[in-house]
Amino acid sequence: MLRVLLFFGTNIAIMIVLSISIRLLGLGTASEQKGDGLNLNVLLIFSAIFGMSGSLISLVISKWIAKKTMGIKLIEMPTSSQEQWLVSTVENQAREVGIKMPELGIFNSPQPNAFATGMNRNAALVAVSRGLLDHMTQDEIEAVLGHEISHIANGDMVTLTLIQCVINTFVIFFSRVIGHLIDRLVFKIKWGHGPGYWIGVIFIQMILSILASIIVMWFSRRREYRADEEAAYLAGRNKMICALRRLQQVSNPQPLPDEMSAFGINGGVPTSFKRLFLSHPPLEERIAVLEDM
Repeated sequence: MLRVLLFFGTNIAIMIVLSISIRLLGLGTASEQKGDGLNLNVLLIFSAIFGMSGSLISLVISKWIAKKTMGIKLIEMPTSSQEQWLVSTVENQAREVGIKMPELGIFNSPQPNAFATGMNRNAALVAVSRGLLDHMTQDEIEAVLGHEISHIANGDMVTLTLIQCVINTFVIFFSRVIGHLIDRLVFKIKWGHGPGYWIGVIFIQMILSILASIIVMWFSRRREYRADEEAAYLAGRNKMICALRRLQQVSNPQPLPDEMSAFGINGGVPTSFKRLFLSHPPLEERIAVLEDM
């Protein structure tokens, strides 16, 4: 869950900064207008550049953000048998899936969790929580590491970023088209843009972003099943099932940073409507899929 929470949080922050900057410079309005209407071609290009920037920048700085926000201690020189085993296990799994050894670190959290991030599958980061090391067996930890290595090998972070880029583009585009219509049809403004446009853009963009996140989260849940399956091949199906069952025993899991949720191992406990916005399928469903393999 950690990875997407971090990604989304960074993406939102960058989008806000870009939006304020463009608004202050007056670039948005100047480029979008065409007489008394909208220049849809220019608006689409503007939306694509603006919409993709947040996600791409988030991807580029994802490792740096993860290290800073989670307080990750990188294992550069193992200082214990446990750290040596972690390094050896990740090295073996990375070699098996054909990627370079990622950076490996530990972050302080009492809850069992782990995540992987990075814009390059050959220069990624894998981090595990202290709670995971304290409460799971080596077999279970091996399965969790296999899950994260599978995310890296599958290029899930890059794919998620590209999907978010497309969604951001259309959210920005349609929010401005609808805002323009509100100005013209409701407030009867015939030239330029009034308060109705800007209020409409902000409100519609929020609504569309919420609806669009359902699509992103659906995709994320599909990738979780695939990472579970490949982890089962790397570490063993029974080990992966045992790891997920161990996570089921965790009560009242602490919420993780929003930008890192999609690629953690523990997706939390869903409720009916909330399920649409979860980055992970319910643990019992993931276990059932593995048992049916």
